[in-house]
Amino acid sequence: MQEKTSKYRWRIVALLFFATSINYIDRQVLSLVVTDEGFLRAVGLANSDGSLNKEIFGYLDAAFKGAYALGFLIMGTVLDRFGSKKGFGFAIVLWSVAAAGHALAKCVVGIGIGRVFLGIGEAANFPACVKTIAEWFPKKERSFATGVFNAGSNIGAIIAPLLVPFLVLNYGWQSAFIVTGALGFVWLFFWLLTYKKPEEHPCVSPAELAYIKSDQEEEGTAKTPWKKIIGLRQTWSFAFGKMLTDPLWYLYLTWLPIFFKEQHHVDLKAMFLPMIVIYLLSDVGSVAGGWFSSRLMQKGWSANKARKLTMLICGVAVTPIFFASMTSNLNIAIALIALATAAHQGWSANLFTTVSDSFSKSAVASVVGFGSMMGALVGMLVAATTGFVYQEFGPMPLFVFASCAYLPALLLVHLYNKKLERTVF
Repeated sequence: MQEKTSKYRWRIVALLFFATSINYIDRQVLSLVVTDEGFLRAVGLANSDGSLNKEIFGYLDAAFKGAYALGFLIMGTVLDRFGSKKGFGFAIVLWSVAAAGHALAKCVVGIGIGRVFLGIGEAANFPACVKTIAEWFPKKERSFATGVFNAGSNIGAIIAPLLVPFLVLNYGWQSAFIVTGALGFVWLFFWLLTYKKPEEHPCVSPAELAYIKSDQEEEGTAKTPWKKIIGLRQTWSFAFGKMLTDPLWYLYLTWLPIFFKEQHHVDLKAMFLPMIVIYLLSDVGSVAGGWFSSRLMQKGWSANKARKLTMLICGVAVTPIFFASMTSNLNIAIALIALATAAHQGWSANLFTTVSDSFSKSAVASVVGFGSMMGALVGMLVAATTGFVYQEFGPMPLFVFASCAYLPALLLVHLYNKKLERTVF
């Protein structure tokens, strides 16, 4: 059939995948550069013995999360008002300039300013991607497509520990920020050249367009006021899921290089080894989690049952991670963390898809923006205390927190959206 051979929509997913990869490369650079003593002394992040001042680093991370939260509030509205093409293009310019601008920092305040603008710009990525998936895919393919673009976060987290140490050791720490910041402008060229809505795109055949719209309900087109969005249980279902689990992903991205350096004596040159294993398996988790619920729906399961069963499996798979802080064996620690991050990404792919299951396309980016903002606000509070907790008590409390969060989160997701009920404005 024509609809099975015409697949331009997957090119759009490829663009979203690369945007997400760049997003995570840019946010990951600082966590790797802080393992370099020269950088720490240059910007005032070093203790007297040359080690990282974790408490100040925690505050810098909190500044990023706070700006990230604010960015979701702004960018979700911008994307729904101006569309994915213009809104996403503006955002990637903002975050790329901010990422490269870290190279100009001479003190902690300079790094903090860079983190703030990076957070505001990067907040557009997931609302834009989820909105674009809702525009380009039928419901039965959305979780798989979401899993594919979401896998870009892991690729970005793999590329960063491969690229950043090479740049720092050979060209200085400033080069790491400049080179990675430039990647966004390469992506922007292809985005502006390629993206249109499916009904306007000359490369989309009538058969593929019919397939894209084959199981989509009647959509509202009016812009939805925030008062309506915030008052809906479906919105809070997504928000609670993000509030309890997003801070954990932020902890992995920010603190794993420090954990491996201090607990297992992995230096900057060798840091890519554990990170590659962890984030490659996270890719598997993201794609497999999205594929599994899509497969269940193709077999006749409802979206509600397919999404939530997959999220339950993922939530259970995270629970052993607290053992990672107790073992002295590097390989066991890597395996436990990789299982948890893979499960998180499978969880995340399905949680994002519940928004397009429950809301019309005109509201998707705003709902994702609001829920992600709430997740980032909690992440900011967690980040502000993580440095102190880690410095005083070590990594164990952080891993225990990670092991306990997903099942209560799923319970709240279910209680506030028991049937993934559809809301059309």
